[in-house]
Amino acid sequence: MMANTKTNNKLTVAALTWPIFIEMLFRIMLGNIDTIMLSRYSDNAVAAVGVVNQINSILIMLYWVVSTGTAVLVSQNLGAKNERKASEVAVTATSSALIYGVVVGALIFAFSEPILRLLNVPEELMGYALIYLRITGGFSVAQAMLATLSSIIRSYGHTRITMYVTMGMNAINVIGNSLFIFGLFGVPKLGVTGVAISTVAAQILGFSVMLLIIMKNPRMRFNFRYLKPLPVQTIKDILKIGIPSAGEGAAYHLSQLTITRIITEMGTVALTTKVYTNNVMMFIMIFGIAVGQGTQILVGHLVGAGKKEEAYRTCLKSLRIALLIVFCMSIIIFTFSKNLLGLFTEDQSIIDLGSRLLLLSIFLEPGRVFNVVIINSLRAAGDVKFPVVMGVFSMWGVAVLLSFVLGITFNLGLIGVWIALGCDEWCRGLMMLFRWRSRAWQSMSLTDTSYQLQSSNT
Repeated sequence: MMANTKTNNKLTVAALTWPIFIEMLFRIMLGNIDTIMLSRYSDNAVAAVGVVNQINSILIMLYWVVSTGTAVLVSQNLGAKNERKASEVAVTATSSALIYGVVVGALIFAFSEPILRLLNVPEELMGYALIYLRITGGFSVAQAMLATLSSIIRSYGHTRITMYVTMGMNAINVIGNSLFIFGLFGVPKLGVTGVAISTVAAQILGFSVMLLIIMKNPRMRFNFRYLKPLPVQTIKDILKIGIPSAGEGAAYHLSQLTITRIITEMGTVALTTKVYTNNVMMFIMIFGIAVGQGTQILVGHLVGAGKKEEAYRTCLKSLRIALLIVFCMSIIIFTFSKNLLGLFTEDQSIIDLGSRLLLLSIFLEPGRVFNVVIINSLRAAGDVKFPVVMGVFSMWGVAVLLSFVLGITFNLGLIGVWIALGCDEWCRGLMMLFRWRSRAWQSMSLTDTSYQLQSSNT
């Protein structure tokens, strides 16, 4: 018991955050490597893979149902010193992700062509898109396993492990793409088929390594005997956290797609500027998400341990530090905005408009990190319904509505959209802060209270 306490005491938001930040950068790279390397092969192949990757993004969102619930439950039970229950959750989640991924993958493989027809994919892209979707979507069980196993490992505080595995996956993907695209060392040139194979192979190797690490770790005690009898309540608890969290993500992505549709009414320059500006802002976005996830792990441990006052202070401390860092990062990026945007385009109208958006991002990005850190903390404490309800209200009632009103009706264009996005982030963030300060989440822990009392008495 002393050893476990010592391990928990070493957990800090900073130590948890920086590996998650690097891991997320490499995960984004993993998704973009195929597109970059295929550009040497065929423009049609690039376009086809771009369409399919949008479908794969939706699949990842579906797999969040299991991985998000797993992260919260494992963290809380570790905090409560109930390592047996944490292990049961891990085994149950892994088995559920495997079954879930196989079923979804089979459906994607069987209905690949109707899905692509529904998206109105041009005939000249259909051949490439079909093979890429059947391979990457059909074997998306690898993505389901990666998401869940990463959540388990990070919940134990081993964020560096998932970082190293993701870096290794990138290396394998690059090597595989090089072999299949350029036919190195006599390997047949398989184009899109080869790229899909190397992507899936990297994912399978990645989750296999993670599973091996979990099974070899004596603290995790990964034992499939926990599945007999079937832990129905554990599955319900995972879904209780996971479904609302995934619903929030789905609502966010749908609202962003709607806003993108509004931007298309403003012309090609506006749409292109949005893409380039988001690319420049990506580092700030990833940092905010990483801080949110690191805070979630630590708050989950503290809530499970019954240290709710410490959890309360930890969230607010993370928020203050993240706000300061993001504010400074936003100012620095704006200072060099024209140089950064110049890496993507020579069109001066895009650079000028993008610079103005990056000025507004000094207001927008702190609001985003304000929002992300507290929502992750509420989720870690078991409070999942309030963020979803308020999030949907703000995403659609503020972000989408104001984007149309300011951008189209008042003819402010992309400037109006950026103002709307900032108002949405701050509106949600302030509502989440009010919820956190209300301490309503303190009665929503999902750990076994009787076990905590027994542990404290011992």
